[in-house]
Amino acid sequence: MFFKKQNKTSMECEIFQQPEILDHIVHNYINDDNYILFDIPADVDKFILVASGSSYHSARFAADLFGNVARLEARAIYSSEFLLKSAVPHADNILYIFITQSGETSDTNKALNKAKQFGVRTLCITNKKDSTIWQAADFKVDCHAGQETSIAATKSLTAQMLCLALIVLKYASLKGVDITHYIQDLYGLAANVKRALALRPQIKELAKFLAKYKNIVITADGISYALAKEACLKIKETSYLNVVASILGEFMHGHVAVLNNKSALLHISVNDLSYTAIKNLNKIIEDYNPPVCIIGNSNEKVNTKFNINIEIESELIKSFAVIVICQLLALEIATCLKRNVDKPRGLHKVVV
Repeated sequence: MFFKKQNKTSMECEIFQQPEILDHIVHNYINDDNYILFDIPADVDKFILVASGSSYHSARFAADLFGNVARLEARAIYSSEFLLKSAVPHADNILYIFITQSGETSDTNKALNKAKQFGVRTLCITNKKDSTIWQAADFKVDCHAGQETSIAATKSLTAQMLCLALIVLKYASLKGVDITHYIQDLYGLAANVKRALALRPQIKELAKFLAKYKNIVITADGISYALAKEACLKIKETSYLNVVASILGEFMHGHVAVLNNKSALLHISVNDLSYTAIKNLNKIIEDYNPPVCIIGNSNEKVNTKFNINIEIESELIKSFAVIVICQLLALEIATCLKRNVDKPRGLHKVVV
């Protein structure tokens, strides 16, 4: 049975809870002196982030942040992939970060146990204190998202992203980077997410258009790629459409041939479009002529069917606004297709 139109789904409710949750995290983990209140080891300069599903996308986002903001080496790996590795990097300067909403994700917990066999230090980010991963990890961060019941992770994802961003900023500070402007930007995070949510009428129009396509390609560059992968997952698990995500430059190497099938292209860009991105998008239009829609920064040199953007100077803050737009887009596409977003067929969620 589908939800009646006038009744809000859990997914919708949880999307709109995000400004309050993010504001709580900022004020809970940053004190009046702009000091980030995390108990984490200081003598670390390499990070391996391990997670599955949406949590992996937060890990991928953080890995880019570590490089961009703190100039520190970091990589993200799927929990299931990590379990298959015969060689595990282990050294005193490495911190393993494991991310799971419930704290009970089987492959992530197994990955942590595998890492600990090599004597490495471990940190978990979870939405549940006293969960299995909480008890096993050396260092612990509560992401304070509250119970999330919808299959599609929304508020837990952005809560994880914010906790990871704070970890990045703390390590950047330990390395001598001035993080003052980042902290000041974070105090305006909730307000900017509300601005993104206010774009719902535009998002509905884009959703109506994309819902007509069975194939959607999502492209992105840089830190936006983690957001593209999450947007891809959100649309797939709520609408059952064939959606793929690719780094734009890599997409041009053979993958672009999928556009011979009737497809829409959605590009996600937190930053200004580079010369190469403009060139590649126009090459796609010239060769395949799909409708091109952009969430984030567009450019007058690219002919777009839709462009939903919100002007935010900070790359970090804009990333949150863009992913919230993508969450709403997934919800609205599913609504157009009359899907039950809280109980997608064949999917289950660990809720504790």
